Amino acid sequence: MDLTPKNITAALVGVKSKLTIFQLQRWINEYSEEAMTAILPGAALQELWRVVGVVENLLLGISVVVIFTTLVGMAAIMFSSLSERRREMAIWRAMGASPITVIGLLMLEAIFISLLSIALSTILLFCALNLLQPWIDYNYGILVNIEMITIRDMYVFAVFIIASIIVSLLPAIRAYWFSINDGMTIKL
Repeated sequence: MDLTPKNITAALVGVKSKLTIFQLQRWINEYSEEAMTAILPGAALQELWRVVGVVENLLLGISVVVIFTTLVGMAAIMFSSLSERRREMAIWRAMGASPITVIGLLMLEAIFISLLSIALSTILLFCALNLLQPWIDYNYGILVNIEMITIRDMYVFAVFIIASIIVSLLPAIRAYWFSINDGMTIKL
């Protein structure tokens, strides 16, 4: 097996003075006898990380919009389920349920929905990553690392659960205050 190179495809050039590096780059790029390109690895990597940072921030923004939409959807679902559960809330109130009991039940429901959605989305994410990792590596040459849940992820989960509790407060308070009136009126 002969491993001697047939031609030169790349060369690493160092300079003594950092001030002349851009002059050397311009001279190499403008060299008319041979098609050559001079690249500064540090500048190229910095540009790459800048582009990747923009994409990362875009994905973070999309995640925030998805979480906000999920919270609005949860509030809408809770309001619509309350109209179906008027009698149930009226019975709870008639049996002497305190405001903490009624509001706590609805907040517990929101916590359960949040925990279930976190668990389901995490499982789906890991399944998708495991299925798509070989394909992404083969087609694009990008190795996607599958890591366990980090502390940062736990903070995001906690913020989501707290936000869902806050979002559930309005339907819960409405359910408490209007449950007697809504539940005792006769609907024809």
